Amino acid sequence: MATMTVRVARYSGDDFSCDVAIPRREPLSVVFEDDDVLAFHHTRPFWPVHLVVVPKIHVESLLTLGDVHIATRLLDVVQSAAADVVAEHGQASVLTNLGDYQDSKHLHVHVRAGEPVRSAS
Repeated sequence: MATMTVRVARYSGDDFSCDVAIPRREPLSVVFEDDDVLAFHHTRPFWPVHLVVVPKIHVESLLTLGDVHIATRLLDVVQSAAADVVAEHGQASVLTNLGDYQDSKHLHVHVRAGEPVRSAS
């Protein structure tokens, strides 16, 4: 039987979380998942340790986050992920982007450690 290789094109939309990550249209290395939040290793990391934490409902950015339950769950997972990174690597940075800095128009929080491994192009 012949084996067929399927190549997935590089995503070029504006909501990676809703379009790809949450529905699992591409494989992810998941760190944590429940009904509200998904945390995974970035698919194109900028740092040696680069996790992404997203709410599983669409929230455009931190500026539009109004759901207290989702905000609490998101921060709980970010706190836990950051604590794990600090325990393993001695350091962590937590950040989110807004406006033109935000490539993917879905609230996502980066938990990262180490020096950049590639430029943010």
